[in-house]
Amino acid sequence: MGVRVIAIDGPAGSGKSTLAQAVADRLGLECLDTGAMYRAVAFAVLRAGGDPSDDDFAAAVARTIDVNVDAGQVLVDGVDATVEIRGPSVDRAVSLVAANPEVRAELVVRQREWVRRRGGGVVEGRDIGTVVFPDAEVKVHLVADPAVRAQRRVDQSGTPPPEGAGGGRTYDEAVESVAEDIARRDRIDSTRQASPLLKAPGAVVIDTTELTFDETVEQVMRLV
Repeated sequence: MGVRVIAIDGPAGSGKSTLAQAVADRLGLECLDTGAMYRAVAFAVLRAGGDPSDDDFAAAVARTIDVNVDAGQVLVDGVDATVEIRGPSVDRAVSLVAANPEVRAELVVRQREWVRRRGGGVVEGRDIGTVVFPDAEVKVHLVADPAVRAQRRVDQSGTPPPEGAGGGRTYDEAVESVAEDIARRDRIDSTRQASPLLKAPGAVVIDTTELTFDETVEQVMRLV
């Protein structure tokens, strides 16, 4: 194939982003977090005072904003939105925006152009192996137990205080809240009409529930 693409798909909280970056570093390739692009659109919609469920408004935003996802930083029209796109308001909005067929069509064009300019890359998301790069050299479908995914998300965010520290939610309450949000996003992502979350033909399923991070990276490297 003309460009080398490693496609990593999977549901929310399965560890795609950290895995993709580690694999990219090992291969000397660049990494694209396509989920950050959808979050950037959701962020821009909210920033403009729009309704994420307004398909026409969200599509117009997607077509006109400048999004730069590079080295862990996300710029939206020149504004550093790296932290904001991971906040609760964007968490609630992103699945609505990502279910919009016109938004997806626009971002798929941008994702393919990103890879074309770089001559390849490790690309992660929900539809990379099924829609964006169906001919990817390696396709991985990453999964994990929902409870484990929720716990990892909370551990990575570092936002809930230790139990008994006072103020805010307890650790268990934070995990329960994140688990509910993950279940909601799984439901939306798997049932939407536009590019639903599916295992791509030829993709290798890796269940990370009981794997260490290094073990997961090594499994992908063996596939490569």
